[in-house]
Amino acid sequence: MNQIVSFPAEALPDATILILGSIPGKASLAAQQYYAHRRNQFWPIMNELLAIEPNCSYPEKILSLKLAGIALWDVVKSCQRQNSSLDTDIDKSSIVANDFAGFFLSHPNIAYLFFNGSTAEKTFQKYVKPVVTTHRLTCCRLPSTSPAHAAMSFQQKLESWRILKTVLATESVENAGKSQ
Repeated sequence: MNQIVSFPAEALPDATILILGSIPGKASLAAQQYYAHRRNQFWPIMNELLAIEPNCSYPEKILSLKLAGIALWDVVKSCQRQNSSLDTDIDKSSIVANDFAGFFLSHPNIAYLFFNGSTAEKTFQKYVKPVVTTHRLTCCRLPSTSPAHAAMSFQQKLESWRILKTVLATESVENAGKSQ
């Protein structure tokens, strides 16, 4: 088993949306970048939804998310996993969750939580929700963008992920109303 440690959150203090994965896979760990596997569909989906230039650098992609009010993080801070990228290979007894209480204190505007796949959602429900009860969130599980989740086409995943655009548009209208 290998000890895996996730990345820090990518977030501005005024973020309203948090997208959560489970823990980075091998390609992401090697590149030190979220969703670095060449067949992971996260960045192509974000490119479509946020009109991010597909060939821009990783820091530019992260900045585009942040400026849209989106934070990016993983549920798991550390764990042991067999020599693979599969969530099913995580030793569940070794899971240590990230500090969500602290995150929500420093990011009080987070109102929407989107899980990138079922493992992120289930892990959050088991390890985080019982200890973070003061923060009200609208939660939604989206289809995993991982290449391991091949049951859905890119187009089907994109359609499911379009809810982000709807939420961003709603947030934009609400914030415009507050500033008048």
